[in-house]
Amino acid sequence: MGLIIISFIAFISLGLPDGLLGVAWPGIRDYFDLPVDALGIILICGTGGYMLSSFTSGVLMRRLGIGRLLSLSCAATAGSLFVYASTSNWWIFVMFAAISGLGAGAIDAGINTYVAKYHSSRMMQWLHASFGVGITSGPVIMTLGISLTSRWQSGYLVVSIAIAILATVFFVTKSMWEGITVNGSEEHHIETDATLLETLKIIPAHLSMLIFFLYTGVELGLGMWTYSLLTESRGVAPEVAGFITGSYWGMFTIGRIIAGLYAKRIADRKLIYISVSLALLGIGLLLTNSGQLTSILGIGVAGFAVAPIFPGLVSSTASRVGQIHQANTIGLQIAASGFGITIVPSLAGVLAKIYGLEVIPLYLLTVLSLMLLVFAALHFYSNKQV
Repeated sequence: MGLIIISFIAFISLGLPDGLLGVAWPGIRDYFDLPVDALGIILICGTGGYMLSSFTSGVLMRRLGIGRLLSLSCAATAGSLFVYASTSNWWIFVMFAAISGLGAGAIDAGINTYVAKYHSSRMMQWLHASFGVGITSGPVIMTLGISLTSRWQSGYLVVSIAIAILATVFFVTKSMWEGITVNGSEEHHIETDATLLETLKIIPAHLSMLIFFLYTGVELGLGMWTYSLLTESRGVAPEVAGFITGSYWGMFTIGRIIAGLYAKRIADRKLIYISVSLALLGIGLLLTNSGQLTSILGIGVAGFAVAPIFPGLVSSTASRVGQIHQANTIGLQIAASGFGITIVPSLAGVLAKIYGLEVIPLYLLTVLSLMLLVFAALHFYSNKQV
């Protein structure tokens, strides 16, 4: 039980920086005199580090141990956020985005693999609800920081201190991870029966990576661009828009908590179909631009609906690729999700620069519809193989 609690805390720390960026971005753009699509530079560099550490997560866990890896990951993230808050050089800001990505990637892949292999779908949903707690708190912290100090840097400084404390906690408790106890047995490290090259040869692994690429792009794209859409295109006051953005992640967190309660009653595959359909409805409401109340409702519905998708996809990995490919595929999926977080929201920025911010809901609706088609194709392929 102690290890799963530590895992939850780790995922809170992973969510905090992602929640800060969407609200901070207009201020960062003004401070460094950047165009609207410069967000893509941060995302690309962060994802480069994230993907590299995700791919090598197994090696890092075996060499460092999960406890040390957690501690180093949090330390890298805390240091990067401190640099964000203190530097006046845009390219130093970008460089530390890559370091922050390195810190997050391995821990994300490692803990997802651990929970998928040794715990229930319920625990997987609640693990990712912890991420929701972090990413929900981020916009609120940043909005309060800007309101109180008129500086976006203050939000990054506060979170940097909090994550530095977490890094210390993980270092002190690192011995707990020396032997992972699950149902009375000990596992010293996570092993897989298939090599990475063998996993890369199977079609379901590639389709699963594509699903994660598309889904996470929509999830983070909504969170990152909502604030800019509301303040710069729909005339919503910055303080109100900050809390609306926070409500997206708040409903997201509630969705994962509720999904955890019902995880044993609804199969992961069915849950994903329901969630995607409801998310399409929410983004559709946002697309109509028929008033502030409709925008808030659409954002809240979308946040609640998308929440169970990622943990449900991780938990059901073995059903798509087989047990021997599970660990490898989870690492590949996490890496693909990092790529999606970069490409999908970055392309949204490019489209917004050309056509205006109102194009973003239509774009995200299209990407999520494509994700649903790929998932249905994988479902068909898996049934055909049985």
